[in-house]
Amino acid sequence: MTTAYTVREAARPEDREACFAVRREVFVEEQGVPQELEYDAYDTTAVHVLAVREDGLPLGTGRLLYGADALGKTGGDASVGSLGRLAVAKAARGLGVGAALVRGIEDAARERGLAAVDLHAQTHALGFYERLGYEAYGPEFPDAGIPHRSMRRAL
Repeated sequence: MTTAYTVREAARPEDREACFAVRREVFVEEQGVPQELEYDAYDTTAVHVLAVREDGLPLGTGRLLYGADALGKTGGDASVGSLGRLAVAKAARGLGVGAALVRGIEDAARERGLAAVDLHAQTHALGFYERLGYEAYGPEFPDAGIPHRSMRRAL
């Protein structure tokens, strides 16, 4: 099955709500992440990216933290953005939506003058990010009870 979709920055309030709905489906409902951990203060300042089917159905989302918001996640390097909350709706998996979202977030990082993007990958997703040019570094660590590793890609 091929599905036509676009990836764009979530500029309108209804776009942001669509992003949050996908995150709720994937992280809260599927993975059991507590809702109070899933949504945070960074949601107000982050760049949210949305993949949406041509009929308007949201397929996936991710966000970019940059500037002061990203410093705690990037080792204090202001030239590095932090990719996070990447989620693809179950019905859209295998269509390339995740890779398209990562590239959309990287484009947003470039537009803001960043030199690299860091992320905290669930360990089962390391191969996905490696195929997109990310390299793991540092030890495994738990986040919301799920094992993760830090990864980075120069832009």
